[in-house]
Amino acid sequence: QVQLVESGGGLALAGGSLRLSCAASGRTFSSYSVGWFRQAPGKAREFVLGSNKSGGVTGAADSVKGRFTISRDNDKNMVYLQMNRLKPEDTAVYYCAGRADPFASSRNNDYDYWGQGTQVTVNS
Repeated sequence: QVQLVESGGGLALAGGSLRLSCAASGRTFSSYSVGWFRQAPGKAREFVLGSNKSGGVTGAADSVKGRFTISRDNDKNMVYLQMNRLKPEDTAVYYCAGRADPFASSRNNDYDYWGQGTQVTVNS
C-alpha cells in the first residue's frame, strides 16, 4: 500500500519556476512507477510526465517538453516535478500518482494511488 501527498504549489509569475514534491509512505514505493498529471478548471485531467521505478523518464506531454523535469529519490521516498519558464496556461491542480508496475503510463486508469493535489497559479 502507498499513500501520496503533494506540496510546493502556489503563485508564480510567467517565466518563473516552481518545484513540486510528492512524499510517499509505504515500504513498497521503490517498486512503483510514478506519473504527474494536471487538471485545469473545466478541463480533463492531462498527463504531464512519468518515471519508471528506476527513475528513467517514460514520457512527456508536448506542452511541457523542454520546460518540466521529473526526478525521484527512492531512499527518501520522494518524487519531484521541476517547472521552469512557467506560462499562464500551466495553471492547474497538479497530482502525483503511483502504479504497481515498473513502467509509467500516460493513462489515468492505469494508476492505483493518487495524492490530493496542489494548486499552481501562473499570472502574467
